[in-house]
Amino acid sequence: MKMGNKFIGGGLLTAIAASLCCITPVMALIVGTSGIASTFSWLEQFRPYFIGLTILALGFAWYRQLKPKKETDCNCEGEEKTKFIQSKKFLSIITLLAALMLVFPYYASIFYPKTEKQIIVVDKSIVQTVEFSISGMTCTGCEELLNHEVNKLSGILKSTASYKKKNAIVVFDNSKINIAQIQKAINGTGYSVTNKKAR
Repeated sequence: MKMGNKFIGGGLLTAIAASLCCITPVMALIVGTSGIASTFSWLEQFRPYFIGLTILALGFAWYRQLKPKKETDCNCEGEEKTKFIQSKKFLSIITLLAALMLVFPYYASIFYPKTEKQIIVVDKSIVQTVEFSISGMTCTGCEELLNHEVNKLSGILKSTASYKKKNAIVVFDNSKINIAQIQKAINGTGYSVTNKKAR
């Protein structure tokens, strides 16, 4: 494999690594094993470095692709045809894939089904709100997965998770579900409830 191809491969791999912490929750939802959602959340702290390495590797690959070729004094009958893997078209495809991986956290929410419920509450005294402090969430994909899993529970009126605030505010009917059941569902996603308080 030529040196340029190594940079192309390296650029794509670092782009995937940069977004792996956000890709895993979506894959967990698709596969149906939400417990693995936070498996790669530890990579979030290295995301800026992976992004930098992606840009450097692909930038160097583009430099090698676009730099003028040296003239040679040979009496070759025809120029050797460039292999697809060494072409600008291939590099363009890899660059586009890398860009899609790098911005994945910003559009991950489109992969989650909407779980809004139409609930009519007759007795407001049974409605309770609890704020759960949660560790392990790193992006909007984490929020979406957590909201999806909590909203599947019977008696949940609303779930609003925030990776920035590291919390989830859950409004529920306490005649149908309790705090321990909600906490179990949150912990089942792979994220951890570190604290809870009623509002």
